[in-house]
Amino acid sequence: MEPKHVSDSITEQVQILMPSHINGADRLFGGQLVEWIDVVAAVVARRHSSRNVTTAAIDNLQFKAGAFINNTLVLIGHITYVGKTSMEVRVDTYVEDLFGVRKVVNRAYLVMVALDENGNPTEVPQLIVETESEQAEWESGKKRHALRNKRRKEGY
Repeated sequence: MEPKHVSDSITEQVQILMPSHINGADRLFGGQLVEWIDVVAAVVARRHSSRNVTTAAIDNLQFKAGAFINNTLVLIGHITYVGKTSMEVRVDTYVEDLFGVRKVVNRAYLVMVALDENGNPTEVPQLIVETESEQAEWESGKKRHALRNKRRKEGY
């Protein structure tokens, strides 16, 4: 199995917020955003692993700003860390104005697991880390991976 670059699986999704995406407070419904984030993370993980995947965890999901009807929403996902069968994917969500300026709305980390033909976890390619930013994400991903394992053992 050949290792892959972070750039091999970067995924971007763009949405224009419509009335059906808005909650009673006239903001983007959080559940809708979580759905889009999960789809982006799945595509990133499928591109990296060349396998079907399942979401094992949404490790961190922080809402930093609201989004409103008719906003352009941009979601960008990339691999940050890989284990034996799992991949950590970071998805950043932005509101983009009409001039292309982006403001952060959300950042999420998800753990995706690659599946074989029988639906069982299967090995994934290693990740080639090239830039300082990718290295920093890898190191942070290692810490999050260890924390998730600790919490699992504690029944968290």
